[in-house]
Amino acid sequence: MDNKDDRILSINKGLEQTLKAVRYMLDNYKPLFNGERYLTDKDLSQKLNISRRTLQDYRTNGMIPYIMLCKKVLYKESDIQKMRDNAYYKAWAE
Repeated sequence: MDNKDDRILSINKGLEQTLKAVRYMLDNYKPLFNGERYLTDKDLSQKLNISRRTLQDYRTNGMIPYIMLCKKVLYKESDIQKMRDNAYYKAWAE
């Protein structure tokens, strides 16, 4: 058996894919705090595809709940989900 053996190549490919998946999970892991996940301005603006300035306008106008902790703005993921659910309109022409 050498490094060019199909079995070795297959195992190496599988290990590379596993390593890639683990790196992705580590890079995107958001720990829970008291059972709740929090998003930063950057996270939420990317998720909603809006600018951080627009998020600031939403906060200023009382349109979005947030937490100010040591000059850091955080958003509860569950609050954002509720807002999305409340903004949902069903299709009426089916």
